[in-house]
Parts: sequence; structure tokens; C-alpha cells
Amino acid sequence: MSVGQGSGVTTPPKDTDREGVRRISPRTYRVLSSSVREAGIGIALLIVCLIFSVTADRFATSANALNILVQISINTVLAVGMTFVILVGGIDLSVGSVLSLGTVVGAKIMVESDLPLGVAVVLAVLACLAAGLAAGLVNGLVSERWRVPSFIVTLGMLNMARGASAVVSENSTISGLPQRFVDVGTTILFGIIPVIFLVALMTVLVAWAVLRYTVFGRLVYAVGSNEEAVRLSGHSTKRIKVACFTICGMAAGLGAVVFLLRLNVGSPTAAVGYELTAIAAVILGGTSLTGGRGSVTGTFLGACLLQVLNTGLQLLGVGDNYRLIVIGAVIIIAVILDTYRERLLTVLSERAIEVSA
Repeated sequence: MSVGQGSGVTTPPKDTDREGVRRISPRTYRVLSSSVREAGIGIALLIVCLIFSVTADRFATSANALNILVQISINTVLAVGMTFVILVGGIDLSVGSVLSLGTVVGAKIMVESDLPLGVAVVLAVLACLAAGLAAGLVNGLVSERWRVPSFIVTLGMLNMARGASAVVSENSTISGLPQRFVDVGTTILFGIIPVIFLVALMTVLVAWAVLRYTVFGRLVYAVGSNEEAVRLSGHSTKRIKVACFTICGMAAGLGAVVFLLRLNVGSPTAAVGYELTAIAAVILGGTSLTGGRGSVTGTFLGACLLQVLNTGLQLLGVGDNYRLIVIGAVIIIAVILDTYRERLLTVLSERAIEVSA
């Protein structure tokens, strides 16, 4: 308690309320919120790595580390795009099929066109991105224009993109990509960083900067937290949501490029179930399924945890079916923990107050 100078009136300290409940500043709330979401998944990843390092003979090797970096690249790119959609309260089930469509379109251009190699590769990359952009834009426009749940719209796009992939490829795998393109995908920079992982890492960094430092990024969080307030402030929530679905689609197109670099084929059966793995990485990373809270940093850590679990269990000799059971159980536990995390963040939010300069 403090006494106002010369007034004789006793006033409570600035950081407590009338009932004596300790308050926190908005800056402290942001730090605690970030810690609750990202520190938890980071600690879990570290613990899992330590466990597998002791129990699996070949886990703590440079070759296995490179393998994990290569393996997480595609899912990381997809999960980053998925983060934008989930932050605004949506979901996209079509990214795996859109990725498949991008691979056959890109591979077909590189293999069957008579263009110079450089031109063909650039055109193939642009075609992959364009296919993803178009699918994402349609998802967003249909969902927002006719108020159709994104779950239903993207489920329809899942089938459309998969069918289009089969039509373009004539139900066959397209191989024989240019050797120089293949060589880029197998390049290891400085002996420790695969090129395709660098693409995924750059995607994470760009998305992180957009969400953290741009007006659009702040509006994405705002729409997920309180869409009506954003609408009343004069911003178009529809445009923001459509933009998020478009970004997710473009991420699927970029994922197609990474897929071609890694596996060197375009396939109409590629990426089956990839959308579920991407969603799992986002959830494990601490992004709320209700929107408004989360980060691409957490998503990246979630993708890492999924792949470390899968690789570690494989090295221990656990069969494919049992690995699916274990990873599925981890995802369910993560969703349950997310409810408790939301309660804690709600308490922190209620105690956060503006502190005068």
C-alpha cells in the first residue's frame, strides 16, 4: 500500500486490483503467452531427442540429422501455410492433393516441353505456385462468398485437385526430370544444410516476419480472436480470410516444388494424408484451433517433433502401424493439453492491464 503525497489518502499499488489480485503488464503477458506456447513444444522436442539419442544407436549421428532435415522440409512448408488458415479459424484439407497436382504439372512441363532448361524449370516452378494459388483462392472465395464451412469447401477441392492430377498425368508417374534440377535437390550446403530444408526455413522466416511485423499479420490474429471487432473497425474480414487461404494454397504449390526436388517425380498419388500431418504440426506447435493464437515458430517445432518421433521409432524397430498409433496418441494428447493451455492464457489475459509510461 502507498500513501498519496500530501493527500492522506491510501491508494493501492498500480499493479494490483481492489481485491489484491496481482496484475501483469501487457508486455509481460506477451512474453508469458509466447513461453507457454513455444517453450513447451521446444522442451518436449529436446526431451524426445535425448531419449532417442540414448535408446536408438544411430539417432545421434550427422547422417540421421541430415535425414531428418530433409524429411521435415515438405511438411514444414505445408504447415506454415496451414498456420495462416487456422489462425483465422479455418481449415484446409486440400493441400495434399493440391501439392500432387503441382508435382504433375511441374514435372510435365520440365519433361515434355521443348523449352531451354532454365526457362522450363522457371516455368515449372511458376506453374506449381499458380496451381496452388488458384486452388487456395477458390477455397477462400467459396467459403467466404457463400458462407460454406471451410472444412466442406476444402474437402471438395481435395477431390477436384486429386482428379485433376490424375487427368494431367494420365494416371501415371512422370519421371525423367532434368539432371541439373535433380542435382539441386540433393545439394548439401556446407555439408550440413540440405537445399530443400533451406527453402523450408526461408518459408518459416518470411511467414514469421509477415505475422509479426506487418499490418496484415496483426489483422490475421485479430480476425481469429474477434472477427466482429475487426469488421466494425472498417477492415474487410473476408479479404483477410481469402488471402490466408491463398497463402496456404501457394504454400502447397511451393511444397510441390520441394517434392520434385526431393523425389524427382510427379505423381497423381503423391502426398496422400499430408494435409493431416500439416494440421498435426500446427496443433502440436500451439496454434489454437479456434484461431487468434499461435505462431509459425511453434509450427516449425511441431513439424520437427513429428519427424523426430517418426524417425526415432523407426530406428528402434517399431513397425509402421504402431508408429501411427503412437503419433496419433501424441496428437490427441496435444489437443487435450491445448485446452488447459487456453485456460491459462485466458487467466493471463484477464490480468494483463495497460501500464502508463
